[in-house]
Amino acid sequence: MATTGLPPDTNADIARVTEALAMITPRWNVRILLALADGPLRYTDISNKLPWLRDGQLHPKVRSLCEAGLLQRTEDPDRHIIYGHTQRATTLLPVLPALVTWAEQHLEPADGTEPPAIEQIEDSLTLLTRRHAAAILWVLKSRGETGGRAMARLVMPDRDWTNIYPPLRQLVADGLVTTDGTGQPYRLSESGQGLGTVFGALSAWSAGQPLSQAAQHPVWGRPNPAPTPKGWVSHQVKSRSTVPRGAQTTPTTWQSRDLFSHATPPRPQTTLTTGGPRR
Repeated sequence: MATTGLPPDTNADIARVTEALAMITPRWNVRILLALADGPLRYTDISNKLPWLRDGQLHPKVRSLCEAGLLQRTEDPDRHIIYGHTQRATTLLPVLPALVTWAEQHLEPADGTEPPAIEQIEDSLTLLTRRHAAAILWVLKSRGETGGRAMARLVMPDRDWTNIYPPLRQLVADGLVTTDGTGQPYRLSESGQGLGTVFGALSAWSAGQPLSQAAQHPVWGRPNPAPTPKGWVSHQVKSRSTVPRGAQTTPTTWQSRDLFSHATPPRPQTTLTTGGPRR
């Protein structure tokens, strides 16, 4: 667990969420989990669902997900090896729509076209797994505007305080943090404020709590009851939400096949550009 100057319970919360993000963010991991959303499969069946992945790419990923406790490897009565979700992975799946909802409201499409849900998830995770990102966002959410030196004392107390600036500049470039200029304090942008549902859900899941606890998170929770979620089916055409940017929302309801039904062969990886959350 990283050493911070934050209270022990907050430090533990951030560490759990950071670990959870590290499990699911590596390339292909979410796609593999979604390929198994409808039940256990043999390795060849997983490979058929992800035809762009060569065996040398897929097998290490499946093994790492088993080691992370998200997949389990068993032998069926015909002595075939099958892979399926653990209970931990099953409870993770309802967290994913929160990432899609946030991305629909706050990520700028690269070409003006709304990408598939799986790409919404992958783009969101890329932003949230920046080094020290979770701790910085936690501090700004709980304390409001904070200067660089004060931020460094909280996020990395054992290091030279100027080391806080590279991750801060990255979060500004990503559009999650904003500042009025050099020497001015930092604060969450509207997009950063909108991460409440995402971080609340990740915190609840990583602590083994029901997702209903997300709204009661001490930092990212909502003071008012959430509205009844709308249904989300894979064939619907989704338009960008009219909810004001920065408003916290509730993950839409969904069925396990919905997210994967949007899965497409991966795009070439590109560098995220500056000027706000972009794909």
